[in-house]
Amino acid sequence: MPWSDFLRRRLPLVLLLLAAACGDLPQPYRGNPGGEAARLALPPAYRIAVVKPTDAMLSDEAAKDLAEAMAIALRDAEVPATVTAPLPLDLRLTIVAQRPDANRNTVVPRYTLYDADGASLASNTGAPVPLKAWASEAPSVFKSLGDRDAPGIAKLLSGIEAARKESHPQSLTGKAAPRLRLVPVKGAPGDGNAALTARMEEFLTKRGLVPQNNAEGADYGVEGRVTMADAPNNQQRVEVLWIVTRRDGQEIGQVLQMNEVPKGSLNRFWADVAYVVADEASAGIRDVLRNAGSPPGPQQAPEPPPRGATPAAPVAPPVTGPAADLPVPTPGRGRTGP
Repeated sequence: MPWSDFLRRRLPLVLLLLAAACGDLPQPYRGNPGGEAARLALPPAYRIAVVKPTDAMLSDEAAKDLAEAMAIALRDAEVPATVTAPLPLDLRLTIVAQRPDANRNTVVPRYTLYDADGASLASNTGAPVPLKAWASEAPSVFKSLGDRDAPGIAKLLSGIEAARKESHPQSLTGKAAPRLRLVPVKGAPGDGNAALTARMEEFLTKRGLVPQNNAEGADYGVEGRVTMADAPNNQQRVEVLWIVTRRDGQEIGQVLQMNEVPKGSLNRFWADVAYVVADEASAGIRDVLRNAGSPPGPQQAPEPPPRGATPAAPVAPPVTGPAADLPVPTPGRGRTGP
């Protein structure tokens, strides 16, 4: 399918047996001021109190330095943050550091956001830090840690705020949106794994869900698998399968997308392909959760079915069906995009 044809319509996700919706493809690189501009135009309706860690293998003074470094990094990311005593409606950010059994020479920080009532909202795990550097308690180590991990915390907040706006006005006050552990995509050539994972995180957030990179507190797991195979006429068959599971390991649904693309066209950059795949697949994941039953936390009201369509049953088993086409990559495109 030519890319020009795809630009005239959005691809349906028919795996869930839902009617397709048509419209223009979003163009993320044209006339878009980005999330930072929107955040500056409308300040967030929350403040974070960074709690001085007590379980981080640090002295009292170093623990305070770590909290202050994280608060500064969050403010640099346009997130209101402080290390003062929490006010009654402040969110709380806690930091715990542990030495993993697999590598005792490193320290792994874990960040958890709580609402003002103490309910856990989301959690992220940072990359390992060498034990020697951590034990030095040098302010430069904590500054580097804040600069590296604060953007991930800001993304968690974006997801929570999106859920509050789209799902329920109290998502930040004790009734959290569904949390999904997003496992990095596997099997794609080039930058496909990273591009698909990043875009899926972005679109799950926009759909009122809260993706995170670890299992702590997650209600569901989402993992993507890419399969490439040779096809006739110098083409490649590309399949992207998204599997949704419950906390008990039960698979509740799948979203499958496929297409044939010119051989080798996705060997380096996925660019707009990753954008469109994640856009459509994230809607399918949202609907898998709806069809499987009411996930924890507030949910959006179901979208009305198209005129003449039979409404979906409120509870349905995992479903399968024909897969949606993948977009054909544009020749010469070479960036994943911001």
